[in-house]
Amino acid sequence: MANQFLRVWRRYRSVPIVYRIAAAFVLGSIVGLAVGPPAQRLQPLGDLFVRLLEMIIIPIIVFTLLMAARRLSPTNLGKIGAQTVLLYLLTTTVAIALGLGVSNLINPGSGVTLTGGNVDTEQAPSLGQQLLNVVPTNPISAMAEGNILAIIFFVLVFGIGMTLVREESDADSSIRDGIDTIFETAEAGAEVMFKVVWGIMEYGVIGVFALMAALFGEIGVEAIRAYAMLAATLLLAVAIQITVVYLLVLLRGVVGVSPISFLRGTREALVTALSIRSSSGTLPVSMSNAEDNLKIDEGVYSFSLPLGATINMDGTAMYLGIVAIFAANIAGVSLTLAQQFSILVTALLASIGTAGVPSASLVMMTAVLTQVGLPLEVIAMIAGIDPLLDRLRTMNNVAGDLAVSTVVGKWNDAVDLTAGVWAGGVGEGDVVASESATD
Repeated sequence: MANQFLRVWRRYRSVPIVYRIAAAFVLGSIVGLAVGPPAQRLQPLGDLFVRLLEMIIIPIIVFTLLMAARRLSPTNLGKIGAQTVLLYLLTTTVAIALGLGVSNLINPGSGVTLTGGNVDTEQAPSLGQQLLNVVPTNPISAMAEGNILAIIFFVLVFGIGMTLVREESDADSSIRDGIDTIFETAEAGAEVMFKVVWGIMEYGVIGVFALMAALFGEIGVEAIRAYAMLAATLLLAVAIQITVVYLLVLLRGVVGVSPISFLRGTREALVTALSIRSSSGTLPVSMSNAEDNLKIDEGVYSFSLPLGATINMDGTAMYLGIVAIFAANIAGVSLTLAQQFSILVTALLASIGTAGVPSASLVMMTAVLTQVGLPLEVIAMIAGIDPLLDRLRTMNNVAGDLAVSTVVGKWNDAVDLTAGVWAGGVGEGDVVASESATD
């Protein structure tokens, strides 16, 4: 009997977690529709999942942002580095603003009401006060109170400060060794927290099933419309970001090249990102496309693309803003301009520490929703359809990395616009692919 149970358990575990959560999403929805209001008795099992997510907010932010700050060392931040970082921050800011704008236009989640979620209904501070509150008077108190934006600000300042001290210290200095130890501890801590996240997501199969059953048991088929609107909002925002910001403004306007050529030269990377849902996993393909097809100098793409896989999360940041509006609508809360600005800043900073792995944004959503007092139950609600939406976000992220790398290459005479796809030909990567297809 025990051996049979182990075989069933191993077979269950062999199915990727994203598929199990998606199945739980579907099954929970069916149970909720079939059973009706009695399905709400499963709510406590879903609430436990939400509490587990709340538990890891602060550690995840601290460890991942310290790792990001380590990459932004003064050694890397030369002319090319500064241009790359500034462009990444600019495109991410535009992406978040675009996501918020499209969300305010479509209003995903409107018509559906979430009950039982914890919503902070206190009077929102003014825009000026929001900006002032970014700087904590007591970082420890900010962590205890869950002031996400203040925590992000302090950790980034502290991390960049450590990189500056490290660069100024002697190679054999005890101070340098101590800072390296802190960074290594942060890296180890991040790995531990991702392992904890894995455990939480294992339980998330039960949590998502329970929350979906309770939601559909209370609301019924009206919830389906809310999910369709959420997906449509992200699809429209991603289409505008890629078409207008990357292809028309950056490539056609700044570089002066054909957007079609760019798409032809990056299609392997974009398709890979769409398939595996990981910016980091797509990195080898992105670098190959940058060198073989876009003809960008290695001195540019070897820095810009790995950095982009870490801090340039346009699609993810855009989605964080969309989910915030979605959560506000189903919670019956109207967000002020100051609160939406707070979402923009929080999503921008949180995206810097978002790992380039599938569905990592689910963790960062906790930071954005907590900042404006919205219910975290929304995270579990959308976890089931996140694998589908994550593909769009990852493709957006990778397209942004390659577009920015092309612009920086143009500014530094480090891209050959007379060869590769720019000359109407194919890169070596396309030749290899064509030969493989012929074989």
